[in-house]
Amino acid sequence: DRPTTVDRVSAMEPIFREATEADLPVIVSLLANDPLGALREGGSDVLVPSYYDAFRAISGDPNHELIVASLGGAVVGVLQLSFIPHLTYEGGWRAQIEGVRVAEESRSGGVGKSLFEHAISQARRKGCHLVQLTTDRRRPEALRFYLSLGFEGTHDGLKLHLEAES
Repeated sequence: DRPTTVDRVSAMEPIFREATEADLPVIVSLLANDPLGALREGGSDVLVPSYYDAFRAISGDPNHELIVASLGGAVVGVLQLSFIPHLTYEGGWRAQIEGVRVAEESRSGGVGKSLFEHAISQARRKGCHLVQLTTDRRRPEALRFYLSLGFEGTHDGLKLHLEAES
């Protein structure tokens, strides 16, 4: 029996690190590689300047981390981890996870679970009392994954999309 891609991926342990600007093209391609992401991410080989602006804002702020997972030197996963101070919970900190993606060929091999374990560990080190995230209702497989990690659907999230002012 020949090992499958999932078997080979699960045999390697992912390495986690903060993203570099050189990782941006791969990160954007990961974000765009699903039906919802394809509607909102740039589809050209040349990234618009706003991606670089956002990257620099994230990397320059100690309360944000853009974490990539790599296997064999290739970036195969990403998430953004933001630390937010709150007056609730006696002035406690919480961690927000956004922009989670794992490359199709690396799914079901433990990369996503390991990436979340790393992010949760980072939140504990920061002294956060909870980790929160949202997921689009049109991604039921993502919801199942988050529930399998111990997240609970305790709140309803709402969003208001804003148009840029001219």
